Amino acid sequence: MLSLEEFAVTRDGRAYRNPDVNFWGVTFTADDNRFYATMSTSGKRYLVRGDVTARRVETMKENVECPSLSPDGSRIAFKEAIDADPAKGWRLSVLDLATMRVTATAETATVDDQAAWLDAGTLAYTLRQSDGRPDVWTVPADGSGTPTLVLPGAESPSPLT
Repeated sequence: MLSLEEFAVTRDGRAYRNPDVNFWGVTFTADDNRFYATMSTSGKRYLVRGDVTARRVETMKENVECPSLSPDGSRIAFKEAIDADPAKGWRLSVLDLATMRVTATAETATVDDQAAWLDAGTLAYTLRQSDGRPDVWTVPADGSGTPTLVLPGAESPSPLT
């Protein structure tokens, strides 16, 4: 059995080991070997890039959770803790992997979900109503437009390919 907790970790360019390391929100590239995930350690969350064959991960950026790789592999949709504090809520954002530039989407409600790319420019995600009922919404990934309710009473969106 393969466990990410057994992979070699490089944090900020240096080998890193800590018993509190935890991973989630894995998204794979088209080759099924390279991946991105969230790594938590010492109270911080990082976007990591990993290699299954080499059994290693390296940190890329702090305050990135639940990454979702775009269809062309150039961007990561993610939830970003407001002021790096999850207690303040989450902002659905997109990271350009070439420039490391972050663009907030037009969704201003707290999105505590791993977004799914419906196509090269549209994200789908779950928002909960005040009574806890889920709804699936979409929003453009480039920060433009407005959020749109697409499936009331649904959650965990996934594109059909």
